[in-house]
Amino acid sequence: MTIDSFLPPHRTLMGPGPSDISPRVLQALSRPTIGHLDPLFIGMMDELKQLLKYAFQTENAFTIAVSAPGSAGMEACFTNLIEPGDKVLVCRNGVFGERMRENVVRAGGVPVVVDDPWGAPVCVEKVAQALEAESDIKLLAFVHAETSTGALSDAKALGALAQKHDVLTIVDAVTSLGGVPLKVDEWQLDAVYSGSQKCLSCVPGLSPLTFSAKAVEKIQSRQTPIRSWFLDQSLVLGYWSGEGKRSYHHTAPVNSLYALHEALLLLKQEGLENAWQRHRDMHEELKSGLEKLGFRFVVEEAHRLPQLNAIYVPEGVDEASIRRQLLEQYNLEIGAGLGDLAGKAWRIGLMGYGARKENIALCLQALQTSLL
Repeated sequence: MTIDSFLPPHRTLMGPGPSDISPRVLQALSRPTIGHLDPLFIGMMDELKQLLKYAFQTENAFTIAVSAPGSAGMEACFTNLIEPGDKVLVCRNGVFGERMRENVVRAGGVPVVVDDPWGAPVCVEKVAQALEAESDIKLLAFVHAETSTGALSDAKALGALAQKHDVLTIVDAVTSLGGVPLKVDEWQLDAVYSGSQKCLSCVPGLSPLTFSAKAVEKIQSRQTPIRSWFLDQSLVLGYWSGEGKRSYHHTAPVNSLYALHEALLLLKQEGLENAWQRHRDMHEELKSGLEKLGFRFVVEEAHRLPQLNAIYVPEGVDEASIRRQLLEQYNLEIGAGLGDLAGKAWRIGLMGYGARKENIALCLQALQTSLL
């Protein structure tokens, strides 16, 4: 058996992630590797923190990129902020709300679950009722942008409820960061994690993360050890904190962090509000084309994510066959449905660099031809 270099085709990525990557980000990825404690690299890390603060709209001192995908960012939040016996209110309206519940259990917490239908946002009224009924809840966990359905929940209103009841928030912003408004400080959110491969259009494998001062205080006042060494953020504090010299914690993914720096720089140069508007504009264009082809959206328009469009598969269509046809004939990737929507829906991503008119035109043409 002869093994040669792996040369992937050039795909147009319009699934739920990863998304298309800008040539500037790919170029940054290929720059010379230097040591992760090199003074120049540490200087780049300081810039990266500032760029992440801009993306999250926060002044939180503890704003970093976890050296692992968004799922590790999620686990970092739960394992650091939950102590055994802590009661956590979990909002579940899709796959990733359920993953939150599983993390609560594994961290030794006690989940109290508020369920909403797939395709619906988290019901703020139900959460308010649950917080009134359970006075000893320590944390509120919810998904801002549910990737499995394309539903956007009201993080501002949920953050206000948490403040009213003096509970900390854990927020999944994996698909929302850079694509829709997310204002960590203004909405008083405590622990927010995201992923590099969605609307930031960076390579997969990094998880932007920000903790409020209250969240850091909770970590530092724990009575029990954190159940993960690698994800123990009290250890990582010394690696990312302060200007200049840093303590050793792990070997950072140097080139991936170059790429994230460039991706965040692109976001800063475009401007957050402009990026949010571009995602909205491209969604409207895709929506118009899909509706002309007779597609129905899973999520009602008022709660629909512009960057993650879940549509029902037409009756009698073999959805996996169509996706395979798009991949083989058009080098176009769209996503399948998950969980309750498996086999019933497609998920079309318009994320970051991929939220472009030419991608929309290709997708609409490919879908129309394949279905005919």
